[in-house]
Amino acid sequence: MAKFELKLPKMGESVAEATVTNWLKEVGERIEEDEAVLEIATDKVDSEVPSEVEGTLVEMLFDVDDVVQVGQAVAIIETDGDEAPETESTSETPATKENVEAVQDTVNKAQESTGQQDFSDSERFYSPLVKSIASEENISLEELEKVQGTGKDGRVTKNDILAYIENRQNAPQETAKKQQSNKTSVAAAPKPAAAPVSVNGEDEIIEMSRMGKMISHHMVNSVQTSAHVQSFIEVDVTKIWNWRNKVKNEFQKREGEKLTFTPIFMEAVTKAIKDFPLINISVDGDKIIKRKDINLGMAAALPDGNLIVPVIKKADQLNLIGMAKQVNDLANRARNGKLKPDDTQGGTYTVTNVGTFGSIMGTPIINQPQVGILALGAIRKVPAVIETPDGDFIGIRMKMFLSHSYDHRVVNGALGGQFVQRVAQYLEAFDENRDI
Repeated sequence: MAKFELKLPKMGESVAEATVTNWLKEVGERIEEDEAVLEIATDKVDSEVPSEVEGTLVEMLFDVDDVVQVGQAVAIIETDGDEAPETESTSETPATKENVEAVQDTVNKAQESTGQQDFSDSERFYSPLVKSIASEENISLEELEKVQGTGKDGRVTKNDILAYIENRQNAPQETAKKQQSNKTSVAAAPKPAAAPVSVNGEDEIIEMSRMGKMISHHMVNSVQTSAHVQSFIEVDVTKIWNWRNKVKNEFQKREGEKLTFTPIFMEAVTKAIKDFPLINISVDGDKIIKRKDINLGMAAALPDGNLIVPVIKKADQLNLIGMAKQVNDLANRARNGKLKPDDTQGGTYTVTNVGTFGSIMGTPIINQPQVGILALGAIRKVPAVIETPDGDFIGIRMKMFLSHSYDHRVVNGALGGQFVQRVAQYLEAFDENRDI
């Protein structure tokens, strides 16, 4: 028998850690090669960690809600052979107990530098998540030591600390004063008091999902970071409507893919970004980072109804067929919960289709650290003035609104308006005789 360390794999260039959300196997259970052992979550997407070997799970090294660094061992699997299989390391050093302790020491130092409390003197293990919650609630080490843990080996889980905090609200005034004295000396800006919410006996209280909480945080952070401003323009997409109706059946028969309007719009956005590259930027303090690649994010629906933004990498290098395949692949995997963490990384500009929900226009919030986002409204059949050499007349046209939200710190009204105008020009100049 040999023992194999299952490590947290790399999940994209900017993903350094993940949270354990669920163990799919119990200690003693048999595991097949490539079978999922546990579920993890990053700040963008949920994923599974499959086993690289066949064997028996003999040890789980982390509990649910624990934060794991990329390259750390998460489980021990006993294999049938005499030697453990060699695996490609996902980090420069093995994820030994000493390395885990080193990572923990780094976390503790980071907590000290950001004003969080120091729990390093405890002989008891606390996950970074538990320590973060305790620090935010001004719970001292002495008080934390008294919390009863229900996790493995008596560890305090997220639910344990949250339950303690809820019960603690009824503690005597003396306890509250003691907690106040344990606050760190680092000054923090006071948070505005939330307006009280009344609840009667017939109201239903629903806990926000983990994804919902993250989305809420990202949206508030974006509004507080960027000076949002919008430009709107109406576009005549009759040519595109007629062309798609003419070729969509042939396209699906030949390519095995549906041809939606989205890749056509994405193609126009990509062309406009090439014309106005200062839309394809990010802000880092007082510096502007001009992105070389055009990586288009597209808002897509998740199974639970939330939205996520997978990214079409190097969209400017794709023709319309390639764009359609990328759009369909990402949308399908989003609906089926099969996106990988790297699928949501590296976006430089985002497009969201509010018309899917019947909206004629919207004012989307910028996806940080980008500086712009385009909302596509519903395509409507409307009466319109049509100009001809023989005079103007009223006709039926297919029209839609484009809504461009941009960061007014670095994108002025001229650039923001000209960009969305250029997108409209590309759409209205679409070639009805185009081959695909």
